[in-house]
Amino acid sequence: MDISVIIPLYNEAESLPELTAWIERVMDKHGYSYEIIFINDGSTDNSWTIIEQLQSKNSRVHGIKFRRNYGKSPALYCGFNRAQGDVVITMDADLQDSPDEIPILYRMITEEGYDLVSGYKQKRYDPLSKTIPTKLFNATARLVSGIKNLHDFNCGLKAYRNEVVKSIEVYGDMHRYIPYLAKNAGYTNIGELVVHHQARKYGTSKFGISRFFHGYLDLMSLWFLSKFSYRPMHIFGLWGSLMFLIGFIAALVLGVGKLYALSQGLHFRLVTDSPYFYISLTMMILGTQLFLTGFLAELVSRTSQERNKYNIAKEI
Repeated sequence: MDISVIIPLYNEAESLPELTAWIERVMDKHGYSYEIIFINDGSTDNSWTIIEQLQSKNSRVHGIKFRRNYGKSPALYCGFNRAQGDVVITMDADLQDSPDEIPILYRMITEEGYDLVSGYKQKRYDPLSKTIPTKLFNATARLVSGIKNLHDFNCGLKAYRNEVVKSIEVYGDMHRYIPYLAKNAGYTNIGELVVHHQARKYGTSKFGISRFFHGYLDLMSLWFLSKFSYRPMHIFGLWGSLMFLIGFIAALVLGVGKLYALSQGLHFRLVTDSPYFYISLTMMILGTQLFLTGFLAELVSRTSQERNKYNIAKEI
């Protein structure tokens, strides 16, 4: 199979027939073998009914139905697991991503040798309240990830070599950082394509301003995991040891000063009367706790086995 198109959706019933017909026209025109995988993320409208109707007309349409709303990352995770195409393309269901971009994305993967190609919506039809935070967010993501050539990490329109999506684990809200996940997995040939951004035709956006705050927290988590997930002792043990050592030296200085004063018959206040004693004691306690945290993190498996277990009601 040439292409798997993965489309997560939440309450997008109006756009699904038009989007499916558009994809079918593109695929037939270029002679691609393909499949379309819709992931219905707990929609409360008749999206699943529409998907079933589309599947009855075209056997290459498939669907996964979640019993409740889990989010975009779990939807992509399940879609990636099911995808069989040599090239996997993701897009949103709201018709803001154009299926006409599929052929060039496919060629960039198969002919130009990219592992991943991310869309860049250079001209957007979003309000300033969305575009300005997006620019700040992407600038931070470029800085932290080291992927300098991407301008839009969160663009839903992306293309992947199949082995890439089978090698990464998308969970929580990490769909924003799939290029970073791919880079950490060893797939560093990451490209970008300027794509057309269309105004939303049906419905309203399902994402609020809170996604930007969540995005920064996820970025910090991903940075930490990429640096220290396999060696947590390197950070916890290092800082714990340093804090304990500084606290111990400070306490030792106080003790030596007390002993010296006693040996010389000089008056010296009680060690416990000095604020430095409590500061040094606190540092030793915190240092010990950090060290033990690193040690326990080395013993505990990196992730829960239940993290990517989702309750799927139906598959077609």
